[in-house]
Amino acid sequence: MAKKDQYVVDSSVVAKWFLMEPGSGKAIELRDRFAIGRLKLVVPTLMFYEVMNALRFSGGFDQSELVVAARSLSRYRFDIWRPRGKLLELSTSLALEKGLTVYDAFYVALAQRTGSRVVTEDGELLSKFPSDTAKLSELEAEP
Repeated sequence: MAKKDQYVVDSSVVAKWFLMEPGSGKAIELRDRFAIGRLKLVVPTLMFYEVMNALRFSGGFDQSELVVAARSLSRYRFDIWRPRGKLLELSTSLALEKGLTVYDAFYVALAQRTGSRVVTEDGELLSKFPSDTAKLSELEAEP
């Protein structure tokens, strides 16, 4: 059973903290709940690279703004997991089973390992792992 106060978040959600695009409002609500300690966010180390690449290639940031974004991203108190051991083995197995990249499958493996769900906007993850994922727009608002 998924923990209600904990989620794995992927780069499709975290990038929306910096980019104003559809779903950014909901992503910022999630971020704010996390920032004040109302929930825990779990991420793999690769999330940082993916978010920074998304920002870099968005065309909306110059070098100094990317540095500020990197600094900001580094200050969040995520529960950070490295890809190794049984977790890396599980992500590789999931990737082969479902025809995904190992790095995308790692988010699902991490969710399974931590008893949480992946909050994502990635349609492929949502369709291939419906019980392990939650679409950002479908998260309940906090009362």
